[in-house]
Amino acid sequence: MTPLDATFVARATPTGSARHLSYVFAPPPVRAPLLGVYALLAEWQALLDPSTERTVAQIKLAWWHEEMTRLSEGTAVHPVSRYLASQPGAAAAHFMILTEAVEAAIVEIGGVPLELGAQLGAHSTALIAGPLRVASLIAGAQPDQAGLDRCTQALAVAQYLARALREYRRDARCGRVPFAVDELLQAGIENADLLSPEAPPRLQTYLDGLRTRADECYANAARDVPLAARSGLRHLLVLAALGRKQLQAQGGNSAFGALKDMLLAWTTARRAAPSEHL
Repeated sequence: MTPLDATFVARATPTGSARHLSYVFAPPPVRAPLLGVYALLAEWQALLDPSTERTVAQIKLAWWHEEMTRLSEGTAVHPVSRYLASQPGAAAAHFMILTEAVEAAIVEIGGVPLELGAQLGAHSTALIAGPLRVASLIAGAQPDQAGLDRCTQALAVAQYLARALREYRRDARCGRVPFAVDELLQAGIENADLLSPEAPPRLQTYLDGLRTRADECYANAARDVPLAARSGLRHLLVLAALGRKQLQAQGGNSAFGALKDMLLAWTTARRAAPSEHL
């Protein structure tokens, strides 16, 4: 198996990031496929960034959609795709999940991914949970499919909401609305509210509710995983623990923030796999 190029590794797992720490503390069989999945997500998220011109992003995501089809057919051309295809447990069925992730990313580029709040679970599952599941499926390391599904779905909703809470003003300036349109209308929230330097009361109440929901989803991602599945899914538990910590943080990171994140990641992984050497 050819190693993944250092450039892709650096983009996939930036030092000190939640992805980096989840990769470091992942079960050994999961690390290589997880790195490949993170590398794909990094490529796609760069296209989803509002700084990327919409037409360019649409063209490139259309190419990635074709590439995921090629990957499932054994004819991938991108280095990251070929790296994933070279994994011992790779199978065509796994890669069709990644096709759904690209389709969700294309919806994101459209600017209004959620017309209804009821769509959040399915959209975030396709966009985030599916790729995370692929790494465990390729590795054959998940002892409990139901536990994997529960963990990744809750984690996906939490990550989607956390990103929306963090970036909604920037999105709004580019004509994007990450929140469910029906919920905004029901709360009486206007486009101008999303652009305001300080959230007006009605928007702040809505954001506080989403923050509570994201926090609950992070907690559920960890709590609902059966004991027997925790060791094999400890990289996901690390993502949940770090995501919850960052969601609850007030103000900027302290000088010891990176060290605290490392300690939290280590203790989370240790509790999930107490008998293994980490």
